[in-house]
Amino acid sequence: MNDKKILIADDEAEIRQLIKLYLENEGYEVTEAKDGNEAILKLHSMTPDLCILDIMMPGIDGYQVLKQLRTDSNIPVIILSAKDADSEKILGLNLGADDYIAKPFNPLELVARVNSAMRRFYSLGSGDTAADVVKVRDLELDRQSCSLKKGGQLIDLTSVEYRIMELFMTHPGKVFTKQQIYEYGWEDDYIVSDNNIMVCISKLRTKLSDDQNGYIKTLRGLGYRMDN
Repeated sequence: MNDKKILIADDEAEIRQLIKLYLENEGYEVTEAKDGNEAILKLHSMTPDLCILDIMMPGIDGYQVLKQLRTDSNIPVIILSAKDADSEKILGLNLGADDYIAKPFNPLELVARVNSAMRRFYSLGSGDTAADVVKVRDLELDRQSCSLKKGGQLIDLTSVEYRIMELFMTHPGKVFTKQQIYEYGWEDDYIVSDNNIMVCISKLRTKLSDDQNGYIKTLRGLGYRMDN
């Protein structure tokens, strides 16, 4: 048993039990919530390390739970939903989800994505260069606290957003392809997830009060870069 706790919020008991079985086999401590209201209560009472959220739940839906969660926490969130339209995925990512998996799903794939999200989020700041502070113009990335400041003001980032900023800021002036950004940010093999990348870059630009000619530049047909 490791010390990582996962909250599963889904109104289908069979799905919760299936996910719980697979995750407990991986050594995770799993807690269940049958709807959005219970999910919010347990988010505060147990402080999970990762949350798996269904969207269509009675009472408060998964999007509302995610909004409330993101007001005071940046833990990894994986949305698991029968809504598989691109617009739903983009909405979930825009609200702060780290990943989106459509139902029906392969439990082994879900476990792999949970493990990847855990590694991505909780290994940040480890290693010999963890104490380094990287500066690009008025941006300051602290690799020990895994935080980003602009002009001294802290900017709230998800784990994926942090890793993408780390990639850009440690290699100013270098052009990165969408594949390179995806594989570094999501720590997964590239599977043509242009929507994920575009949404994440757009969110970063908003948080940085950026535009096409600001911190993150778009090079059509090539990728993105950050200039020093």
